[in-house]
Amino acid sequence: MKKFTLLLATVLLCQYGFAQDDSIKVIVSADTTQPGSKNDTIRIGNILIIKKGKKTTEEQGDNVTVTMGRHYDDRKKSSKISTNWGIFDIGFSNYDDKTDYANTGTYLVNQPGSPALGKSDFKLRTEKSINVNIWIFMQRLSLVNNYVNLKYGLGLEMNNYRYKSTVGYRESGEIPYSGGLETNNPFIFRDSILFSKNKLAADYISVPLMINFASNPHSSKKGISLSLGGSVGFLYNQRNKQVSDERGKVKYKGQIGLETFKLSYVAELGLGPVRLYGSYSPESMYETSMDIRPYTFGFRFSNW
Repeated sequence: MKKFTLLLATVLLCQYGFAQDDSIKVIVSADTTQPGSKNDTIRIGNILIIKKGKKTTEEQGDNVTVTMGRHYDDRKKSSKISTNWGIFDIGFSNYDDKTDYANTGTYLVNQPGSPALGKSDFKLRTEKSINVNIWIFMQRLSLVNNYVNLKYGLGLEMNNYRYKSTVGYRESGEIPYSGGLETNNPFIFRDSILFSKNKLAADYISVPLMINFASNPHSSKKGISLSLGGSVGFLYNQRNKQVSDERGKVKYKGQIGLETFKLSYVAELGLGPVRLYGSYSPESMYETSMDIRPYTFGFRFSNW
């Protein structure tokens, strides 16, 4: 009879365990003086079946506690801050030229008898004007259940502007076409030789700050995300690199007239696993009368 009772209890236990979301605790005891059954208990002879919501395993004296049913994890709540290391961008650099070339002062040096430097001299080879960004890290701080977040980071922005023309930059020195006059101020002029490569490089340490919206905060590879905000960039390197048969490869570094700080609007769009980025500066990248406003766009390789 006891064996039959134990078998019956086992069958009932299995059925009860598969039918419930909560776990089932079974206590097998040699003591038949267990308390009377409650709403969450079932008694069959010496066997007391107790419905519990927490997984436990105990063994004390003649009592053996076994936990069956759904497994419960003591999971920690997800952190409000997540960090993404080593983000890489590849795209294009360009600018919106709003310069009034009739009023550029002494920054542009014109050769006597030749057309004055103008907008056509600053046109770019779009396919070769490359933007590369390396973000050391970006962090995302949850504001509303990871659907709305504050996103910020630190990285390097490297912009290369490839010219079609022969414009050249100098920090100071002898002024072309002046007969030996020199200046301590930066200037731009039209050079007399052809270049196989002629580019202006401007590199910044940048700190972006954005508000991020995510349609699926539980999966970075699904849904749509949008980030909008601004960034502050500090110019740490500016140079004019030229390659020609006559001079070979030459780099002119120093203060060649670019603004030290750059303020930009920035945006990022995530379509599933694909990330797109863009930036636009409403202010000129030059310190002087040149009004050239840079922008970038391209692909971002990021976990979120």
